[in-house]
Amino acid sequence: MRCLVTGATGYIGGRLAPRLLAEGHTVRCLARKAARLRDVPWAARAEVIEGDLRKPDTLPAAFEGVEVAYYLVHSLGQAGFEAADREAATNFAAAARAAGVRRIVYLGGPEPTEDRDVPSPHLRSRAEVARILLDSGVPTAVLRAAVIIGSGSASFEMLRYLTERLPGMITPRWVRNQIQPIAVRDVLHYLIGCAGLPPEVNRAFDIAGPDALTFEDMMQRYARVTGLPRRVILPVRLLTPALSSYWVGLITPVPNAIARPLVESLVHEAVAHEHDIARYVPDPPDGLTGFDQAVTLALAKVRDAEVETRWSTASGPDAPAEPLPSDPEWSGGTAYTDLREREVGAPAGALWRVIEGVGGEHGWYSFPLAWSVRGWLDQLAGGVGLRRGRRDPHRLQVGEALDFWRVEEIVPGELLRLRAEMRLPGRAWLEMRAEPAGDGRSRYVQRAVFLPHGLVGHLYWGSVLPFHAIIFGGMARNIALGAEQTAPHPTQP
Repeated sequence: MRCLVTGATGYIGGRLAPRLLAEGHTVRCLARKAARLRDVPWAARAEVIEGDLRKPDTLPAAFEGVEVAYYLVHSLGQAGFEAADREAATNFAAAARAAGVRRIVYLGGPEPTEDRDVPSPHLRSRAEVARILLDSGVPTAVLRAAVIIGSGSASFEMLRYLTERLPGMITPRWVRNQIQPIAVRDVLHYLIGCAGLPPEVNRAFDIAGPDALTFEDMMQRYARVTGLPRRVILPVRLLTPALSSYWVGLITPVPNAIARPLVESLVHEAVAHEHDIARYVPDPPDGLTGFDQAVTLALAKVRDAEVETRWSTASGPDAPAEPLPSDPEWSGGTAYTDLREREVGAPAGALWRVIEGVGGEHGWYSFPLAWSVRGWLDQLAGGVGLRRGRRDPHRLQVGEALDFWRVEEIVPGELLRLRAEMRLPGRAWLEMRAEPAGDGRSRYVQRAVFLPHGLVGHLYWGSVLPFHAIIFGGMARNIALGAEQTAPHPTQP
């Protein structure tokens, strides 16, 4: 089936396109800038066409020959987003009708309950787009989802940052409104399944996970899944949606322009009122994903072996939970990084010998007293300290202990990656690279990465930051100097 995916550079579209390809569909992506998909691995198997839904003359080529068109765009975060979304949906509907598209699939928001006279602008806009598409003359399936649980989802990122950074908080009353979140993998399951709906189906469906929770419940359960202490949450009347959005913007990196309409939508109850979608698209074989499992999947992709908090891999059934390169910079959780680079007047082979000799009797090439003190403190805290040393003074193997580190990856002559095993309020890695630079020279690249756990983790990073110039800066400088001093020099005539 030939599918058009709009919003392929966004959160859902970027995850749906590779899944459609894996299912054997032909995928065409409409993007305002094709270059944004240039480095995405699956893009080479899809057709990418530049176009803008607000410029109708750019659309006919994108819709030509398309059987199923996915509408996965929104203008949230822009001034006047309601008018922009109205225009884009109207143009999309007209282009789909003119091209003879057989099915439109749209992922919208929950239908506001009658507890409020005026829905939030965000939900109002989503409902208006749904009406435009349902009235387009093209059979349309509208999937109404509340909070989507997956790394990169704006709602999930708000939940992540608020819970991780605040052990206690004063919150607005809406934290006790009922919400029925859904895992991103289940959203994608239904989106793909809707491509095969019979032509007489032209309606909206509620989609949701098995757990109906309050936002407060979600914060407490997120804390439990991630091993954080129970959060102290005190709802008060004073925080209006507007004040709440500024509070969210202060605590989290989610831009206020996005946080505000999302917060305003949370004043509505958001639970599923029917599950009719299962009559046409059966639930996943292993059932819908519960909240705790969805959180675990969303966080599991920050894998020890990768260090990075954002990457793109295969399109298997577990892939959609992970961050993608096209996700916003503020998504994916916090990763603190200390990066050092040095030009080395010695070949990469000489530099690598110094790198592989790190630790044990050779030490860590900077401020020995500081490393010793850190080792003693770690032992006092019940950690391994520096007493383990190293197995061999010249060679390392993946999996072996190295002082209070563990060798996680080695690419001989190029890369050494160590995972910290000292007591820390988070997870940490130290990566050292030797890169050839030509003319008998090389470049040393050193990167320390810390993923904080809770507020204590953020405070820890801030407390040690002043010492990084001495510890990590001295380490980079002395490793480079050691390579230059030990490199063989050509015989002088």
